[in-house]
Amino acid sequence: MPNLSTLDRRHFMSGCAVVAGVALTSSGRAVAQESKPLPAYVDWKRPEAMIVHSNNTLETRREAFGTSLLTPEDKLYIRNNITAPSEAIVKDRDAWEVSIEGVAKPRKLTVGELKQMGLTTVVMVLQCSGNGRAFFDHKPSGTQWQVGAAGCVSWTGVPLKTVVEALGGPAAGAEYVTGTGGETMPAGIDPKTILVERSVPIKALDSIILAWELNGEPISLAHGGPLRMIVPGYTGVNNVKYVKTVNLSEKPSDARIQASRYRMVPLGEKAGPDDPSVWEMEVKSWITSPLTTAKAGEVQITGLAFGGINAIEGVEVSTDGGKTWEKAEFIGPDLGRYAWRPFVLAANLKAGEHLIVSRATDSEGRVQPRDMKPNASGYNHNGWLKHGVTVKVS
Repeated sequence: MPNLSTLDRRHFMSGCAVVAGVALTSSGRAVAQESKPLPAYVDWKRPEAMIVHSNNTLETRREAFGTSLLTPEDKLYIRNNITAPSEAIVKDRDAWEVSIEGVAKPRKLTVGELKQMGLTTVVMVLQCSGNGRAFFDHKPSGTQWQVGAAGCVSWTGVPLKTVVEALGGPAAGAEYVTGTGGETMPAGIDPKTILVERSVPIKALDSIILAWELNGEPISLAHGGPLRMIVPGYTGVNNVKYVKTVNLSEKPSDARIQASRYRMVPLGEKAGPDDPSVWEMEVKSWITSPLTTAKAGEVQITGLAFGGINAIEGVEVSTDGGKTWEKAEFIGPDLGRYAWRPFVLAANLKAGEHLIVSRATDSEGRVQPRDMKPNASGYNHNGWLKHGVTVKVS
């Protein structure tokens, strides 16, 4: 993606320091929101579609989602735990090596070799664990994501299970799949405190892929190229960028990002190994239009819904804050268990204020809750009430 329109984006930014947009408070009211200029390493993204929280955190504006089945890479959110590696690693993508460990015949494989072992594509929602953090009443620290730390994209690569089987299968006692990122570690710091190394249960092996394409193009450096470990249905942090090692391990990683971060910790408590790790995503939906105003009469209410680890089954919309509900219709084809579905409801709205909310149900019958029980770090918010929008109809 960065090679398609970089010059156009730079030209745009040369005359534009900030971009105004619409943000929604936890009560669903719209407020004006400004964004910082795009960081240089992602100056190919669409500035009008992004909220720049920091150099390593960029959010897609709610109004920029529209009804798209797939999120273009130049609109896709950014969340980097540490600075991305040098651009040099994507100069010769096929030469990148990943070490496969915890198998009968461990070895290093280049991306070029992986391309000869198998090929598959999965469409999935990629969502930061903290998406929706701004809607928690206790105001947890961290980036105040609303709905835009998410996107639906396709990944193409080789199934990890195919690679493991070619190397003799898992070693005895393997309970986790542990991916280690290839970021450069700063000198003088204990690597385990900042290393991006995440472990997921071995059951995920059936769906994990080692991907080299995003939406049919080589994965940009910003999104984990030349190779990323993709774990469908799991939150973004588990989808390790610049994956350098994949280990079928007996125990989870002892890196800080696994041992004490990204855990569902009750308010006022310190994270520990017994607190649930942030792994599988929950059923969720939100409205994409209208967001602030509409004309009285028939209004096409649109949004996005997904089931997380399960397929999405249905979605309902309420124009009165959840007092009454109507079934919405999905738009376009079903792209698979892990993808989101755009939806629409034609509603006749009278003049006045309407709190518009959506409520999704997954294939296992799990229903998106009204509220989300708070946790210390503000992870996995999927409460439908706080994701709603207050629209003034005239």
